[in-house]
Amino acid sequence: MIEFMEGSEGATVGLRVTGKLHEQDYAELLPKLEALFAEHGKLRILFYADPDFQGWDMSAAWQDAALGFRHASDFERMAMVGAPDWVDWCVRLSAFLFKGEVRIFEADQLDEAWTWIRG
Repeated sequence: MIEFMEGSEGATVGLRVTGKLHEQDYAELLPKLEALFAEHGKLRILFYADPDFQGWDMSAAWQDAALGFRHASDFERMAMVGAPDWVDWCVRLSAFLFKGEVRIFEADQLDEAWTWIRG
């Protein structure tokens, strides 16, 4: 499941993910994000992986990658918080594709990540 976090405002968006993400999760999320991109141009995204986060199924992974490629220059900042090591490595390997800053935070650094993303 993907849900907008309290503290999301304007071009700053916190997304909390739990369980395994599926196509339906992106069907609900993408129109909201596309509207925010249309309104603000660039977004600052905080991606918080709940401890029970299990990753993506193939369809959801494809939709996530497509969103990243489509908006590669539209992420002003992206913070990954509490994600499993394998997700952190994927982010590190693909960070060069994004025009904005990307930082990785440990699960207990959520407050620091919010401070940075709003910076």
